[in-house]
Amino acid sequence: AEVAAWLGDPSAAPHGGESLCDLVTRAGAWLDSLGGPDAPGASFLAVAEAAVVRAAVVHGLRLPAEAFWRLDVAPLTLTELSGRSGRWNVGLGRPLTAPPAE
Repeated sequence: AEVAAWLGDPSAAPHGGESLCDLVTRAGAWLDSLGGPDAPGASFLAVAEAAVVRAAVVHGLRLPAEAFWRLDVAPLTLTELSGRSGRWNVGLGRPLTAPPAE
């Protein structure tokens, strides 16, 4: 019943864990601390678990927390958040590639 509540209610936090709403808030605070979508020339790389990627996308696109479970994040792919005009843009599911040989 508690797992069903956690899957169905983004504010549920069974056993004192973190709710999806709290995860989205935490990931969003981290994104915003980087300077937000208008940070001039800023570039950052984060290696993250799929749940953190989903939370960052939910925050960046201002989606309702209920959209969290509808985002599929494939393993070993790149999700890019870039900003312009005060908003985040998202590139999803790009395969990781090796850097060009010198």
